[in-house]
Amino acid sequence: MLDETLLDAPDALALADRRGLLRGAAEAGARVRTAARHASEAGIADLHPEGRPRAVLVAGPGTAAAGVADLIGALAGASAPVVRLQPTGVAPAAGALRWALPGWAGSVDLLLLPTTDGSEPGLALLAEQAYRRGITVVAVAPKASPLAEAVGGSHGLFVPMATAPNESPDEYAESLAASPGALWALFTPLLALLDRVGLVDAPPEALEKVADRLDRTAERCGPAIATYSNPAKTLAAELADSLPLIWTEGYAAGPAGRRFASVLAELAGLPALAAELPEALPAHGVLLAGDYAAGADPDDFFRDRVEESQALRARVVLLRDKPGGLTAAPAARELALGHETAISELEPEEGGDLETLAELLAVTDFAAVYLALATPGHPDHSTH
Repeated sequence: MLDETLLDAPDALALADRRGLLRGAAEAGARVRTAARHASEAGIADLHPEGRPRAVLVAGPGTAAAGVADLIGALAGASAPVVRLQPTGVAPAAGALRWALPGWAGSVDLLLLPTTDGSEPGLALLAEQAYRRGITVVAVAPKASPLAEAVGGSHGLFVPMATAPNESPDEYAESLAASPGALWALFTPLLALLDRVGLVDAPPEALEKVADRLDRTAERCGPAIATYSNPAKTLAAELADSLPLIWTEGYAAGPAGRRFASVLAELAGLPALAAELPEALPAHGVLLAGDYAAGADPDDFFRDRVEESQALRARVVLLRDKPGGLTAAPAARELALGHETAISELEPEEGGDLETLAELLAVTDFAAVYLALATPGHPDHSTH
């Protein structure tokens, strides 16, 4: 059960937030500005590429790198295929992970290496292999990391990862890869790069608008704002003790929904499923009618619930990045309500593609953090 009193106790939330997750969410806008400056200082703004890459390869560990690859794929999808290279290894440890280049990769392709760690020998080996094949390599990682040495100089372009003031990479190592700040620290320099090579429209003024939108969203979703007027706290309260079915519509909402599902699992310990409309309806329809249905076991209402954990009930979360036009949203609402399933809807304010994407990511990141902090039994939860 969610401790809803904690949601409206900012001091208690701060006390529970030992891993700095709320700070990471609140400082996302500042992180974008710092990362954009780092990209410029690394020389990205001065690049004059001879043409677009044929394909973009992305390799890096954890939730942040997976999210970056998914987002780049959505934004650059029409211009070039984006392929995430999945790591292999006997454990999810930096020293154990290995990546392999596909056989077809060559000098007309681009390899991106986003990582919050930078000590992975596997990424250094991959960069060396790519260099020998003539593939352009760009890495974003902590500035003093071994990867910085492996990629810097003639072997590629290195951009130091933007960290928050007073934050060392080791400080929140356990949650850094899933934290809201990490995503923007890795994603922003790569947006600037992909703008220069003509795959994504993300000039400096667009990144500044992203930072402004993240700041405004943080003001609306911050710990001092009460639940009733705070979209992230409201969403957290609605998702407590539920099985979130995250249904997305719009090309940028897809990666935002998939990231929300992975961050809910990794930070808040809540299983969630994400799917894109309209295919989400047949894919998740049976979940709304089976054991997870809101109306399941109606005769069992008076059973003693003290000794057993509450069963999860499905709740639909509808994420849309561009309302209007051809939409499956009415069919989604009809299916959910037909099964007496509650539905939460999230639509960003109007703006450019990157701004609306930023708002979806920010609200869902804040919601996942609130769920993590206010769920008893969770490592971040403390009684107050």
